[in-house]
Amino acid sequence: MFVAAVTRRRSGASVRYRSSCRVRIPRPTSGDARFAEARFSGDAWFGEARFSGIAQFGRARFSGDALFSGARFSGTAQFGGARFSGTAWFGEARFSGTALFGRAHFSDDALFAEAQFSGTAQFGRAHFSDDARFDRAQFSGNAQFSEAHFSGNAQFGRAHFSDDAGFEGARFAVTPSFGPVVCAKEVDLSGAMFEAPVTLEIAADAVRCERTRWESTATLRLRYAATDLSHAVLSFPVSVAAHPAPFTTRSTGPAAVDEDLLAGSDSGVRVVSVRGVDAAHLVMTDTDLRDCTFSGAFHLDQLRLEGRCTFAPTPTGLHRRHFIWPYRWTRRRALAEEHHWRAQSAGQPAPGPGQVPSPRDWRTGPQHPDPGLTPDPDDVAALYRQLRKAFEDGKNEPGAADFYYGEMEMRRHDRTTPPGERGLLWGYWLVSGYGMRASRALGWLLAAMAATIVLIMGLGLPDSSPKQVATGTVPASGGRVTLAVDKQDPHLTLPVGDRFTQERFDKALQVVLNSVVFRSSGQDLTTWGTYTEMVSRFTEPVLLALAVLAMRSRIKR
Repeated sequence: MFVAAVTRRRSGASVRYRSSCRVRIPRPTSGDARFAEARFSGDAWFGEARFSGIAQFGRARFSGDALFSGARFSGTAQFGGARFSGTAWFGEARFSGTALFGRAHFSDDALFAEAQFSGTAQFGRAHFSDDARFDRAQFSGNAQFSEAHFSGNAQFGRAHFSDDAGFEGARFAVTPSFGPVVCAKEVDLSGAMFEAPVTLEIAADAVRCERTRWESTATLRLRYAATDLSHAVLSFPVSVAAHPAPFTTRSTGPAAVDEDLLAGSDSGVRVVSVRGVDAAHLVMTDTDLRDCTFSGAFHLDQLRLEGRCTFAPTPTGLHRRHFIWPYRWTRRRALAEEHHWRAQSAGQPAPGPGQVPSPRDWRTGPQHPDPGLTPDPDDVAALYRQLRKAFEDGKNEPGAADFYYGEMEMRRHDRTTPPGERGLLWGYWLVSGYGMRASRALGWLLAAMAATIVLIMGLGLPDSSPKQVATGTVPASGGRVTLAVDKQDPHLTLPVGDRFTQERFDKALQVVLNSVVFRSSGQDLTTWGTYTEMVSRFTEPVLLALAVLAMRSRIKR
């Protein structure tokens, strides 16, 4: 065994190498440091080295420790396919160009704490057999860890990503320390697999978890993020929660994590899709669901919504259908799918400012509705029904009222509903908003009472109450007399101007008030008045009951 120390300088490049056995060192050219396929059987010392050109370590083999702490890479750093049998020290290294670590294999610890990557950082399909530490690392360019395998603890505490951070298809065998992480753009966890319990603390513009597999419990504490959970596989409970305050770290005492990369953005968390998710294991807390698409999810009736979860409101202003009958939208919580369908159907207005676009791209903004992806009313009704049950099972009966309203709305607009049932639903909606709008039922009740009063005064009350008359013949010889008592039919012969007086109004009001509580007033009425009272004794108590039912639905425990 022997020790050799070699220092080469060319075009400002300085490389220090030390080995305990024979190695093969390709000769540098044009200021590049070429160590492609080199074999380092002992420790390789490159600490504080300066690489002004391309640093080629592709498919190199490091049998001992590889020390690049504090190294400066001005050009491309190529470590693709390199194998590190010992500890790989890249702490505080500076990569001004592209850093390529694709397919690299780290058998021992990979230490990139406080490293700075100014260009693209590529760790695609890299394998980390032991700890991979990227604490306080700075990624100014795109960072890619696609299909990387972390067999040990992956630590990204206080890592900052100025561009996208891609972990598509990555695999985490043990509990990673993933956070707090700050990303100015998207953290992509699509297809990633978490085999152990994990807590992710991420402040990012977007977090994509499409087809992500959670093989154990997981907690996602997020800030600022638009989160896509499409087709995620949840084998155990997974919680998605909006973190109300900036993340803190306690490594050297409590300190808030710097979120300047997201300055000016809304810190709220939006969930934009749970398509294809088994919601039986999903818990969402304090999330914005205005853009969320639920179609295709399973077991929505077992979804847990805690805290203040916001759904889309209905459009504002007047609504005109077929340019005949304008009316104002009632305020309620609605699903994004209903907005998509209304925007797609004829005669529906586009959402106004501050409303939900139909549909909405999960990051870039509103798009035109796609007829192929817009669910039919019967599909939206099923979503409302399942979410209503989820609220009812959570003992939130008032919260379930809006979803019942939405379910009935979709049934009313569903063309496959039988005509008779649709007509009944239209009437139910018109008079009381499906038993959910007390003001509407009371309005119709007052209108019906006013109409009944007018009809009773104008047609129902006679000139005066007829008196009973006894008629008969007295025999001349005396004896028993039999009298027949009869009552004349009420007549109305008053001029129209004399029918609407205070006295007649009082009598008509008594008749109507008794009808509302399903009682007969006992007042003598004309034939028209009798039929009018019969109709009012049926309709007005029903309207009163619908108003009571609507109020009950809002205060039910």
